[in-house]
Amino acid sequence: MAARQFHLGWFLGNSFGVHGWNQPWAGTDARGWAQPDLQIELAKALERACFDCLLLEDSLFVPDNHGGSMEFYLARALRAPKNDPLPLVPLIAQATRHLGIVPTISTSFYPPYLLARLVATLDLMSNGRVGCNFVTSTAERAAQNFGLDAHLEHDLRYEMADEFVDLVTQLWSSWDADAIVMDEKSGVFADHTKVHAIDFKGRFFSSRGPLNTARPPQGRPVLVQAGGSPQGRHFAARHMDIVIAALGTVAEMKTFRDDMRARLAAQGRDPDSCKILFVASPTLGETNGEAEDRVRRRQAQREASPEMTLAIMGSLTDIDFSTFDLDAPLAELTTNGQQGTLKRFLAQGRTLREIAGNYRYGFEDPVVGTAEHVADVMAAAMEEVGGDGFMFSGPLSRRYVAEITDGLVPALQKRGLVRTAYAHAHFRDNLFAF
Repeated sequence: MAARQFHLGWFLGNSFGVHGWNQPWAGTDARGWAQPDLQIELAKALERACFDCLLLEDSLFVPDNHGGSMEFYLARALRAPKNDPLPLVPLIAQATRHLGIVPTISTSFYPPYLLARLVATLDLMSNGRVGCNFVTSTAERAAQNFGLDAHLEHDLRYEMADEFVDLVTQLWSSWDADAIVMDEKSGVFADHTKVHAIDFKGRFFSSRGPLNTARPPQGRPVLVQAGGSPQGRHFAARHMDIVIAALGTVAEMKTFRDDMRARLAAQGRDPDSCKILFVASPTLGETNGEAEDRVRRRQAQREASPEMTLAIMGSLTDIDFSTFDLDAPLAELTTNGQQGTLKRFLAQGRTLREIAGNYRYGFEDPVVGTAEHVADVMAAAMEEVGGDGFMFSGPLSRRYVAEITDGLVPALQKRGLVRTAYAHAHFRDNLFAF
């Protein structure tokens, strides 16, 4: 029996920001961090490897959560400086022909009409290859940048997001697929009877519509979300085409996928109408021993500098972990930020030092070794979980990109586990081809 294929994406953290400025293999890219060359080269490599998509992360603030100052973050280029990733989209689209491109936007701060028009434009420009990663934004500082004294409460943000997606999907449908007739004989470019006001009036948003540009080629661009809280999962089950989950074990991955499929069914949706992609961060080597040695060196760095992990986690949760004793048992903490992330983080040990040393973002520890070994591990994991694929996350360097796209992916292709060619023109059609 032929192996069941799964999907591949790449999650580019700090997407249009600084990458590896003080790390080996960064080359000259860090000095040109504000130029798009490295991201465009990544996209080309992903397309050669037949990935479904590249997801461009974003955030809207300069953190000051560690030690009550921006110093720690700016000195290390953690989360800032960072450019808006949306201008990357047409550049990547022009450099590729098949790859899906997924920028991130905040439903808490973006006007829905503006977002619907922007994404429709990008989908038209790219001939149907754009998606949208919806985040509610978690940082108090981000909210203050947009005129709020404090951020909206966690669950309320998801209620807003739910309405936001309802509105933008209606705007994308405000033009019928055949509204543009371009009938030179009659002198009619667009049929006015096929363009409709939507007269949307909700609790948080309202819009008359219609959009002043045409229906996106995909009908609805691919919708993506990564929230792991109960509210985030409910939101995803209502609307999303892709859900991203960062879990460390196959058992956790299977439980999450089973839960999401049950939620989709409860919403009256086909469980296969949403793909669950699990974050994976492989470490590759010419031999298993070489890869394991790289992991040991990275772990030693983590244990020597727990404040790096704690500062990043602080920026996601609005908790200043520098105020806690690293070696004292940690009491239960709450956040108005990323609740699912905090819960998983705190489960990694008793003290902050243990937690920082043990914390992993996604499927990391099992995927260490040669390309052939890691391909076997990924194959076994997907077989156990049931689908639907992986979202790679790792350092943006030409070395790491090549290890994945020119080393690991060919090993997966050889096993019949991932595509070797694109079957369709549109991102959505390739996503749901299997």
